[in-house]
Parts: sequence; structure tokens; C-alpha cells
Amino acid sequence: MKQAMHILEFEKPIAELEGKIEELRHLTDSGDVNIADEVGRLQVKVDKLLRSTYAKLTPWQKTQVARHPDRPHALDTIKALIEDFTPLAGDRCFGEDQAIVGGLGRFRGQSVMVLGHEKGCDTESRIRHNFGMAKPEGYRKARRLMEMADHFQVPVLTLVDTAGAYPGIDAEARGQAEAIARSIETCLDIRVPFVSVIIGEGGSGGAIALASANTVLMLEHAIYSVISPEGCASILWRSGENAKDAAEALRLTAQDLHRLGAADGIVPEPLGGAHRNPDLMMQTLASAVDAALADMGGVDGGVLRARRRDKFLEMGRAGLA
Repeated sequence: MKQAMHILEFEKPIAELEGKIEELRHLTDSGDVNIADEVGRLQVKVDKLLRSTYAKLTPWQKTQVARHPDRPHALDTIKALIEDFTPLAGDRCFGEDQAIVGGLGRFRGQSVMVLGHEKGCDTESRIRHNFGMAKPEGYRKARRLMEMADHFQVPVLTLVDTAGAYPGIDAEARGQAEAIARSIETCLDIRVPFVSVIIGEGGSGGAIALASANTVLMLEHAIYSVISPEGCASILWRSGENAKDAAEALRLTAQDLHRLGAADGIVPEPLGGAHRNPDLMMQTLASAVDAALADMGGVDGGVLRARRRDKFLEMGRAGLA
């Protein structure tokens, strides 16, 4: 049986029409009556409503789409894009953190090192992956794998999807801030092509620790911000009820980040979001990643590193201007 899709609040009018279509198809399948024309008419209405709704999403609605539980996660993306994936575990210091997954594989015949935040798809896996919120050992593992990629001259691809680094006492006790800073340092230091894709949420330092790349891509309805809307609202308004206002003020959408120069490109999502057609999303994403890597093909490692560093330094200079 097909699992019911999670419906967002603003999608309810669309869901009602889709429910009617399913009812009519059930009648058609039972052989009681042929209503293919009516199904076709309703499907046109659904497509039109989807198009108009998703063309004018607010930042808060985009935040909801970026967090959609049915949205493809890092492991889904790795399964679709990477052949012969061999996972690598552990930071060689404390232990294994499953909030960040990583390993070697082949992308369209080219060896790559892939890293990504994994949120999990059900209660058990979400707990196992800590909802994609990494502890210090996760970022130290990421650093180890990026250094391995640099040693063997293998491009790096990261898939960012996290609300932020884990804020627990145990993580702070093991040096969370230092681990994130070292991971960013390694991102800026390696001499291989480096592509990062914000596939869902890009939250705070937990995201940038894997996203200080030559090319940063964002899926059309992904978000990228220094703090979550809820966290921002709790600081500025002392209430999470102002999360919608915070989302507007944070300029966290892919379109905002691209305009500000923090994202280098936007990857279009299927009509209605990546969760409605994951296969098409993976095809589009694969082409975007392939193009980004091709742009860096044959470029000297020192030049790649210098370009990456200059890019992020320039963002700082622009902010001070």
C-alpha cells in the first residue's frame, strides 16, 4: 500500500482535489463507471493550483517545504546519484556520529567523496541519526574524509540538510565549536573540486561546516540561515509565535541567498516540490552537480583553493562595505 504523503497547511486545497481524483480512479478501477474525462479535468486543476501556489510561497512556507518529511534526504540522494558507495565511519578520536554519513563512490564514472547530513525517514532512523544534528565527532569525521579526498585527489560532494549542530552539553564538552571551526578550515584548505548542495535545511555553523565549497547549490525550496526562524523569534520577540516574521527577515530562501551571492546556483525542483517527484529531482540534481564539477575539471588544486578562499573573504568584505 502506498504511504500517504504528509500534507502541509497551505497544500490542503490541493490535497482535497487529489483526494477526489483518487476516489474517482477507484470507481474507474472497479468498473462501475468510466470517468477518465473528469479525472483529467481535475488533474489539470491540481497542476494549475500547484503551479500558482508554489510560485508565491512565503519564506515561512518554503521553510516548511524544506523540512518536509517526505523530501529526499542525503542517503536517498546518495543512493540515486552514487554508484558503488562505500560508507566510511568514525572520527578516529571518539566514535561514530550517524548524523553525518560519508564515503567513497562513483558519480557518473568519476570517483568522489560524498558527505551529508542525514535526518532519517521514520522514528527509529531519526533517533539513530539524531535528526541530522551532528556532534563534534561528526564534524571530525567529515574533516578526516575531506583530508582523505584531498590526499587521493578525489572531488568532494556534500549534501547539507540540518537544523544545526547538536546543542547538547555532551557535545559542548567535547569541543563542538572547535570541531565546526576545524571542519570549515579543512573545507577551505583542500585542493580538490568541491561542490556543496543545500538539499533541505542549511542551519547555522552546522551547515557551513560542510558547505564552504567552490560551488554552493541550493534546491529551489531549500533554506540557508544563521539561525532557525523559531530560534530567531525566541531571541528577538521572546516568542516562537513570530517564526513567520523571522523567516521573512532572515532572507533564508534560495532566491535570497543567490541574490546575495551566498549561493552560486539554484536547482529547480519538480512542480510541488522535491517530495512530489523524487526521481525527477535526482535527475535534475545530477545534471547540476555534473556541470559544477565539469567547470572545475583540469583546474590546478592551488587555484581551486585560492578561488574558494577568495570567494568567502569577498562575502565578508561585501558585508563590511
